[in-house]
Amino acid sequence: MDATKKEATEDPSAEAGDESASADPEAMPGAQRCGVIAIVGKPNVGKSTLLNALVGQKISITSRKAQTTRHRITGIRTRAQTQFIFVDTPGFQTRHATALNRSLNKTVMGAIGDVDLVLFVVEAGSFTLGDAKVLSLLKPDVPALLLANKLDQVHRRSELAPWLRDMQERHAFTEFVPMSAKNAKDIARLFDICEKFLPVQPWWYAEDELTDRSEKFLASETVREKLFRFTGDELPYTSTVVVDKFEEEPSPRHGRMIRIAATIVVEREGHKAMVIGEAGERLKRIGTEARQEMEKLMGAKVFLELWVKVRSGWADDEARVKSFGYE
Repeated sequence: MDATKKEATEDPSAEAGDESASADPEAMPGAQRCGVIAIVGKPNVGKSTLLNALVGQKISITSRKAQTTRHRITGIRTRAQTQFIFVDTPGFQTRHATALNRSLNKTVMGAIGDVDLVLFVVEAGSFTLGDAKVLSLLKPDVPALLLANKLDQVHRRSELAPWLRDMQERHAFTEFVPMSAKNAKDIARLFDICEKFLPVQPWWYAEDELTDRSEKFLASETVREKLFRFTGDELPYTSTVVVDKFEEEPSPRHGRMIRIAATIVVEREGHKAMVIGEAGERLKRIGTEARQEMEKLMGAKVFLELWVKVRSGWADDEARVKSFGYE
């Protein structure tokens, strides 16, 4: 996608009396707007939940485990004459300098580089070293909104005033938006705020498109979400999922049928046993819930096979990180 903005050039041949040649395109009724909005923040502040709420459908996986999102996920929402292109990013990694984390940070830097607006997401009333690291990446010439998320968890709203003054001293935020990503009214208000920052230009996607990611990618992410959900903090976040087969075939009974084979990659034999569970029950549960969610997402009958393999040290191996689909 080329997000480069084109400056309007004056047409020397336009006659002085021709109003259409000098009219402000933003004042024209029915003019389409379209722009890119980056959602950034440290791990686990609710960026993926926010993206899913903005798109109106789940396209980015969520879990209580920090550092769940690992890819640049583009979500698209078209409302009236405006197309919003949201980019969800991994949380910026500061703890371990592995090849995987370097890849994730590169993704964050790339997403911030060329956008029309940045949504800097923090937990309302909180500011940590992790937040500060992400804030330092923001460019002064790109407008940024301070999204104080999880407002529903703040018991004393009066305590936000001194925190907000402190945040404004840290960065020249264009606006302050206290909200909860789970509140529909807050999401609607955020759309209205974002719209005025997007340039007047034709839409980049069809009106009904929700993401630029493939179904194969969404399948791997769905399995990874269920993996983390059913293993909790027992399993290191470096575990990943690779789709080995994704084949669609016609089905007189179901209309559409997809066969998927995927491998869950872990770093130790003990992790493999943990994922499989007693008598294979945990792996079966991961597969069942992942399959059911894929069927809703893709509108198809899904047959899913899952395998578990050990690949020690893969997260610190540049070549293997790339082979597993990371940038």
